[in-house]
Amino acid sequence: MHEQAVRHMDELPAFLTVPEAARVLRLKRSTAYELVRQGAIPSIRLGRQIRVPRDRLLAWLREAN
Repeated sequence: MHEQAVRHMDELPAFLTVPEAARVLRLKRSTAYELVRQGAIPSIRLGRQIRVPRDRLLAWLREAN
């Protein structure tokens, strides 16, 4: 998922990087990392990598409404 617009959330990869999730949520990258650190944005850590599972992100957005 580069700078292309996502038409449907189903087009997102199963696991997003934090910068990708920030673009989807229209947040600054630093804000997204802070929300991940706080546990607000659901994420998993794979070694030193942080990934945001698409399905958990979508569920989190539904719960927020």
